Amino acid sequence: MDDVVLEFDHVWKKFKKGEKHNSLRDFIPSMTKRVFKGSQKEELLDKEFWSIKDVSFQVKRGEALGIIGPNGAGKSTILKLLSRILKPNKGDIKVNGRLSALIEVGAGFHQDLTGRENIYLNGAILGMKKNEIDKKFDEIVEFSGLEDFIDTPVKRYSSGMYTRLGFSVAAHVDPEILLVDEVLSVGDAGFQAKSLLKMREVISSGTTLIFVSHNVRQVARLCDKVIVLAHGEIKHIGDPNHAIKTYRDFVSRISGNKSKSILSNDMAFTVTPINCSGSKISSIPFGSPIKLMIECNLPLGFPESHLIIKIGSHDGQDYIGLSSEIGNIVIKPGVRRLTCQFNCNLLPNNYRMRLFLTDISTGRVLDEFGQPDLIINIQNDEIAKKLPSSEYAIIDVPVSWDIIKEE
Repeated sequence: MDDVVLEFDHVWKKFKKGEKHNSLRDFIPSMTKRVFKGSQKEELLDKEFWSIKDVSFQVKRGEALGIIGPNGAGKSTILKLLSRILKPNKGDIKVNGRLSALIEVGAGFHQDLTGRENIYLNGAILGMKKNEIDKKFDEIVEFSGLEDFIDTPVKRYSSGMYTRLGFSVAAHVDPEILLVDEVLSVGDAGFQAKSLLKMREVISSGTTLIFVSHNVRQVARLCDKVIVLAHGEIKHIGDPNHAIKTYRDFVSRISGNKSKSILSNDMAFTVTPINCSGSKISSIPFGSPIKLMIECNLPLGFPESHLIIKIGSHDGQDYIGLSSEIGNIVIKPGVRRLTCQFNCNLLPNNYRMRLFLTDISTGRVLDEFGQPDLIINIQNDEIAKKLPSSEYAIIDVPVSWDIIKEE
């Protein structure tokens, strides 16, 4: 139990939509309601909702915990509770160790102070002495890449500059616990890569990491275990691969339920992977061309359109995009059958396929077909087993190796 540095014990947190008390007139009725509801604390008052509900988990020293889930799932609420920005309505939270957090762009910065002054302010808030901050100062500034702006008030910073300085401070003050939210998505690709390397470094030094991200590939690379959060509740907690599959299945179901069509017939558009003889296949051998049979029955009056095909992950990240416009194919009203064949170097995995019809004159999306059953399965084989895991890479690039000198 001594190794446990973070613990959530049946934690609940609620919010009220648009909660503001701008006058005594608003405040008194609100308090009166709460007094008379005192014996029913678990009930929600008007416009209140649970951001997280009965959440429990433990994190040990040196572990990296990922938290994933759709928008509004309660991920950021958990980080704010851990960093004591918020207090729970019910349940207990235990934090054992010096905690550093990067959970909002610009959080913890004083707008009128310079970057230099904010580094010392944040260090002091974390309990560091001035001589400790002095030793880290050059390293923090160099990592952020803001040498030319370090004496500029941070209110002049862009969101990317905020993020770079905020992460640099959070990661270099020797935290025992580091909380990182999705804010890294604000930075450029180079800084994101550098930040991921830094997080690996702090984990290897024994720091506990809590990492919230929509980028499941980053989560898989960094974290020992992952929580899948939805509607404020834990749906799964366990190893990254299983958790990510659970999350992708959940997102796929939600996306399927939300798929909308302006066509009256649900079967007006079908897509089937086929082999060279035209027979339906359930999987595609790795490295083989993909051939799709597309059948559509568009009603009279439906605008002439182009067909867009996107293939990607179940959480909505696209890897391949194809358009019938390139082949000078126009989709017209009536019954149509066409094929599309392309080379695909995606690594073995299940990929979700989405199809769009766009107006040829305006480019406006007329219809989307993203049902969960539109799946491209790239089959594993002996050659594919030698390639990197698809959690770490996406596409196999043809390459030749040759030794030109050997001693």
